Amino acid sequence: MSNGFSGLGVNLGNLYRLSDARTRSISPENFTGAKGEGGKATEGTGAACARDLGQGWKISPSIEIAAGETRVLADIDGPGAIQQIWATVANVAWRDLILRIHWDGQEQPSVECPIGDFFASGWNRFAQVSSLAVCVNPGRAFNCYWEMPFRKKAVITLENRAPEMMVLYYQINYVLTEVPDDAAYFHAQFRRSNTLKYMEDHTLLDGVSGRGQYVGTYMAWGVNNCGWWGEGEIKFFMDGDGQWPTICGTGTEDYFCGAYNFDVGIKDPDQGPGYREFNTPYAGMPQVIRPDGHYLSQTRFGLYRWHIPDPIRFERDLRVTIQALGWRHGPNRRYLPLQDDIASVAYWYQTLPTAPFPELPDRDYLEII
Repeated sequence: MSNGFSGLGVNLGNLYRLSDARTRSISPENFTGAKGEGGKATEGTGAACARDLGQGWKISPSIEIAAGETRVLADIDGPGAIQQIWATVANVAWRDLILRIHWDGQEQPSVECPIGDFFASGWNRFAQVSSLAVCVNPGRAFNCYWEMPFRKKAVITLENRAPEMMVLYYQINYVLTEVPDDAAYFHAQFRRSNTLKYMEDHTLLDGVSGRGQYVGTYMAWGVNNCGWWGEGEIKFFMDGDGQWPTICGTGTEDYFCGAYNFDVGIKDPDQGPGYREFNTPYAGMPQVIRPDGHYLSQTRFGLYRWHIPDPIRFERDLRVTIQALGWRHGPNRRYLPLQDDIASVAYWYQTLPTAPFPELPDRDYLEII
């Protein structure tokens, strides 16, 4: 390697340095990512539009995935690292599309998640997300920049659970390069509690075994009560913790790096009351779906928190939970355990093997009504 630099962990501070890493890209115009094989298609979803232009003119910009089909989007021999994924879908519900990633020949996926939730978009409705790890841009363009090293093989698939065919545009950018001995594998797991049982916590992650670091949370939170909903604490149980966690937050909006109900009017009345959406590099609430007083009766929130400068490191095991907590009515303030619709994605890196995930619920349970 040139000066020991592999091409992993590239940032503005070392972008100028040369590397022996080889950049490759998979898309419908080059399904294998092989060198010199892009743009050679003679048939595809764009063939009719390019009928007067011929080969090399956007013949295969997308793919069609039939109802019930699981399509392999990438099958890459390592060592290397995925550096960016871009995708866009339009004609089916995002929770009908299940993204999975398998590392180094494991039968168990290390990523299993509806595609919208994976890209911090759990409500099947566009909202701008502007962060370092995930960007969602007009219109409905999903992007992630989690670096995902692998040593032997990376396989990315997408399952279409919808009853109709869907069209997918996508591009997966990666490098073939040496992978350091201390590089862990990227993981992401989806869970949903609908509705959360009274006096129970929502579990974001459990059963993790190995060494690694927790790096992010996305939550699609649907509130079933009126009033403020975010008093609950997030808790990280690690390395043999029993009843009591090592890390305990002070409130939901605090964990997502906000304060006072995400309502600027509480402390600054001249700002006007109400929730305020925000995007920052590491944390945000990019989406608030407000009730209209008629059919849309519940407020819904999309929130992300990336532990990029502050990863939560564990040596043997990890469990993560969060409380749903609001306020009761009356002159004496008391907490109210809530029974909300909570979906989450936990993102982390760890050593292999990956422990089995809970079985992903069926399409009907995942549906957003």
